[in-house]
Amino acid sequence: MLRSRTLLALAAALFTTPVLAQTEVPFALDWKFEGPAAPYFHALDAGYFADQGLTVTISEGAGSLDAIPKVATGAFPVGFADINSLMRFLDQNPDAPVKAVMMVYDKPPFSVVGRKSLGIESPLDLAGKVLGAPPPDGAWAQFPIFAAETGLDMSTITVEPVGFPVREPMLAEGKVAAITGFSFSSTLNLKRLGVPADDITVLLMADHGVDLYGNAIIVNTDFAATNPEQVTGFLTAVAMGWKDAIAAPGTAIEALMKRNPAADAALETERLQMAIDANVLTDYVIANGMGSIDPARMANAIEQTKSVYEFNSPPDSTLYFDPGFLPAKDMLMLK
Repeated sequence: MLRSRTLLALAAALFTTPVLAQTEVPFALDWKFEGPAAPYFHALDAGYFADQGLTVTISEGAGSLDAIPKVATGAFPVGFADINSLMRFLDQNPDAPVKAVMMVYDKPPFSVVGRKSLGIESPLDLAGKVLGAPPPDGAWAQFPIFAAETGLDMSTITVEPVGFPVREPMLAEGKVAAITGFSFSSTLNLKRLGVPADDITVLLMADHGVDLYGNAIIVNTDFAATNPEQVTGFLTAVAMGWKDAIAAPGTAIEALMKRNPAADAALETERLQMAIDANVLTDYVIANGMGSIDPARMANAIEQTKSVYEFNSPPDSTLYFDPGFLPAKDMLMLK
């Protein structure tokens, strides 16, 4: 009897499909669960991460700089952060195991958002005005480049350090004339606070001579070295999530609303569409696919950064961005 049971157990083992081990991959966002985060939640619900052998959990962030130390310390293997802030972080921490591996915001949403009724319609209108700027804000970090490119004398501006939660309310109340922030976040937050759309001025820095890239997927390079297939799988799922979100934004927002039921679905759909149109689906991305960078443009971005930041070591794009984990180009084409 014992022998029969043993044989049955062996047979069952031979004909049972093995369960593949899933790799745990916590993912640190840059900001709250808002429209531009929807593609990642959609990829999660659609099973795209699971299909790559990944168990992904997504955590909100507190600004463009937030995910960088989280990933550098290994607390999170992957994150979403401003590549320009990453450049400065790595210059100050050259041995930190963190690098960008997939560009998402090909055209960064860094902007100055003001109100026409408070005299803001062009960059030079900021002279003599009060500008609200959160110190950890990625847009504020690039403001000196914006000022240099537009001929704005920063000494003529009163800069008011503000917290993220009060940034748009202060502008809505007229306590500041303009703020720095991401275009899609600040614009729609102001609309939600009752500021008329025709009273809002959005000065996208990329439209005023700032040739920088924006937020990218970053990885802990120690994790990537031992899990290269998992990193490529993660980027594959991200691309699929964005492709679906571009084709059907409402479906992606449904995944977001499950995590943030207090959000306004219509507003977050508009926020996501703004990010798609202005930041993600650029002419370069349509032609070349998502995720890569143009070396000549990156070189110019570094030169612009050098004009306002003194590097400790010679800057080199290979120190900050590694395209080697990207999936095949056909997986990155969004349209």
